[in-house]
Order: sequence, then C-alpha cells, then structure tokens
Amino acid sequence: MHIFSVEPKQTTYALRTLNLQKPFSLPSMHWFYLIIAILLEVSGTTCMKFSEGFSKLVPTLFIFIFYGLSFSFLSLALKVLPIALTYAIWSGVGTAAITVIGVLWFGEGINAIKLISLLLIIIGVAGLHYGQEQLH
Repeated sequence: MHIFSVEPKQTTYALRTLNLQKPFSLPSMHWFYLIIAILLEVSGTTCMKFSEGFSKLVPTLFIFIFYGLSFSFLSLALKVLPIALTYAIWSGVGTAAITVIGVLWFGEGINAIKLISLLLIIIGVAGLHYGQEQLH
C-alpha cells in the first residue's frame, strides 16, 4: 500500500475533470503535446507572414518545419484526447494567438468585431469542453 494511494471512490470530481489518475500527479502528457502543437502552429503561421508569399527561403522552410512538427504533436495528443475538443482548442487558441501577434507585432488593427469574434471562439471551445464532460 502506498502512502498517497486513493481508492477510486475517494477520487474527487476536480481530479477526474483534470484527468489526473492519482492525487499529486501531473496532467496527461497529451495535454502538453497539444500545447506544443499550438506553439508550433503559431510559429509556422508567423513564418508565413515573414516569408512574404514564399519569396524568402528561410521563413518558407520554417513554415514546413513548424507545421510538420505541429501536426506530429497534434497526432500524439489525439491518441487520447477527443478529436472535436482537441481540434477546437488547437485552432481556437492558435487563431487567438495569431490575432494578438498580428496586432502587437505587425501593427494590424483591432476593433470591437474582432474582439467579439475572439470571445465567441473562446465560448465555443468552452462549450465543446463542457459538452464533452457531460458525456462522461
């Protein structure tokens, strides 16, 4: 018997929703794979801007490298995580991050419609997550 072992009946709702198998354990590696996939996708999309329509060699090469790695990590995440939720998070967080990068780094404009649209993306991802939780 382990000191920190917990009977399945004693597992709290919070631990189940975080997908933790034991108290004091970290979330599944598949969530980290998803975070890495998002960061790589955002890097690849940013390189698209720097490539100026594939006219600059180095940023163009990095587009393919970052996207290839992003899809690889996304595939690893999908081994365990539900596809609808995973893809919504990957694309939604990526879209939000690219919008922020566009505004802050590339001087693109922001207005109420863009902000409301980003809010709707976040609400949609949260809705998919909530809907997935209701299935279990």
